[in-house]
Amino acid sequence: MQTPSVGRIVHYTNLGDKDGKYPPEQQAAVITKVYSDTTVALFIIYKTGTFFMDSVPYSEVYERGHWSWPPRV
Repeated sequence: MQTPSVGRIVHYTNLGDKDGKYPPEQQAAVITKVYSDTTVALFIIYKTGTFFMDSVPYSEVYERGHWSWPPRV
C-alpha cells in the first residue's frame, strides 16, 4: 500500500442516498491531514461544489464513506 500524505489525490466513495435513487459514486479528493496509514481528512470535489470530511477510513476496494487509491493505469 502507498503511504498517504497531504496533497495526494485519492478517490472518495460518497454515501449516495438511502432510497437508492443516487447510488454511491467515486469523487476526486485531496488529502488535507493524515491521522494514520488508514485514516485521513479529505477535501472532496463534487461537480456541484466541495466538501471537507474528517477522519475518513481507507478501503482497498470502493466502499461507501471510504477513501481509496486511484487505480494505476
